[in-house]
Amino acid sequence: MGRKGTVRDKQPAGRKHKTGNARHTVRIIGGQWKRTPVAVVDAEGLRPTPERVRETLFNWLGHFWDGSFAALTCLDMFAGTGALGFEAASRGFRHVTMIEKNRTVLRQLQAVKSKLHAEQVDILSGNALVLANAMVLSGKQFDLICLDPPFHDRLLPEILPVCWKLLAAGGKIYIESDKEVTEQFLDECGMKGMQVVRAGRAGQVYYHLLEKTVS
Repeated sequence: MGRKGTVRDKQPAGRKHKTGNARHTVRIIGGQWKRTPVAVVDAEGLRPTPERVRETLFNWLGHFWDGSFAALTCLDMFAGTGALGFEAASRGFRHVTMIEKNRTVLRQLQAVKSKLHAEQVDILSGNALVLANAMVLSGKQFDLICLDPPFHDRLLPEILPVCWKLLAAGGKIYIESDKEVTEQFLDECGMKGMQVVRAGRAGQVYYHLLEKTVS
């Protein structure tokens, strides 16, 4: 187990929104689009990753990858607001793929991509698990996979083995969850060779960085 850092955030972790138009924003906090506001659609269950948590995550990643992301690819599997995926693209990831099935949220992601002229970002519409399995069959791999699935769906045991197949050697998985992800849980999911290298907590949300240590 690696060192743990804790970030407390006053924003309610499980805040629910009624479906509607964009009413508030989050900011990209680093890279070429630093301080750029990104509109957030009021959609049920949408939980933008807080700025301080994103800053912590990319500090961790900068440590592991010596601050250079130019050769790396990212998969944001439950994109939502796109805060994680657009942050990765802003900080120099070579390519970012986002998956989102909510049509209202999807349109907002496409609008943000257009606003930023983010040509390195692909936005896919559909079920994350179905599309991820298709990517496995096509031989795709990613250096960073971001997982922030709806907590109530309990998708991690099903989605993590697929992510294992999509992850490049030395790759990382970032997870947000309402429960702590332990290495025992990873073993139960068939993820032997994956270890938690960083972890923290913001309110009721646990966040973790996992590393693939074997091929």
